[in-house]
Amino acid sequence: MIAIIDIGSNSVRLMLWADGKTLYKKVQTTRLGAGIASGMLSEEGMERTLAAVTRFCREGEEAGARVYAFATAAVRSAKNGREFCGRILHDCGLEVEIVSGGEEALLGLYGALGEGDGGIIDIGGASTEICFRKGGTVGFSVSLPVGAVRLRDACGEDRENLLSAIGEVLSPLLPPPAPERMYVIGGTGSTLASVLLGLERYDAQRIQDFPMSLPQLSALADRLLSLTAEERREIAGMDKKRVDIIAGGALLLVGIMKKLSLGEVCASDRDNLEGYLYLRGLA
Repeated sequence: MIAIIDIGSNSVRLMLWADGKTLYKKVQTTRLGAGIASGMLSEEGMERTLAAVTRFCREGEEAGARVYAFATAAVRSAKNGREFCGRILHDCGLEVEIVSGGEEALLGLYGALGEGDGGIIDIGGASTEICFRKGGTVGFSVSLPVGAVRLRDACGEDRENLLSAIGEVLSPLLPPPAPERMYVIGGTGSTLASVLLGLERYDAQRIQDFPMSLPQLSALADRLLSLTAEERREIAGMDKKRVDIIAGGALLLVGIMKKLSLGEVCASDRDNLEGYLYLRGLA
């Protein structure tokens, strides 16, 4: 049995895997990447995240699993990121692998697609990865310094400021034609799919491969921006911990789809947790 912990910019996630399948996933929102524009992880964010990692590490150990952990944009970009990983090692005995932006893109690609052709858009809290593969070869991979939490910190929910910030990051991007098979992974994508499906409870099977068109997502982004955080909280399918960042995340996804000339993307519950398992030869 294997437990994998993903220390992200918005949340900490746990996957327990055994006998060739995922047993379950858990998530705890800790907002480690909040305020990362300062270049430092905040003490409050580190404490919340350390508590979540400790809890998940113990859960994995109590299940008899080998526990692995990796960290993404917030940790790798912060001046005190390695120091924070040292605190985790001291408190939990758990060594954290800090993955690069390129590695993060590959984790998402392999998680969603295995070895198949296609592409992924992974909208995280502090970064967004886009990666294409054709004929078994990765032909395009980029990690952009923009995510749902970073957008909220920089722009609040001002539509013009959000569009300006998104455009500034996307304008120099010159990707080749996107594959027909494109997935969006991460909490923004799965939350948007859950809302479009009107789910009362998260359902990984219904999320997986759910198609979302550009007109649907554009209309949803506009709707979310028109509502207060409290009003969004009442929407069926909404992740209550994302009400303050989901509108910017939706606008970011729409911007990326337009940049890539995509009329549709599919949601994927399979993501970098499965990708880490695969690429590190743990499966």
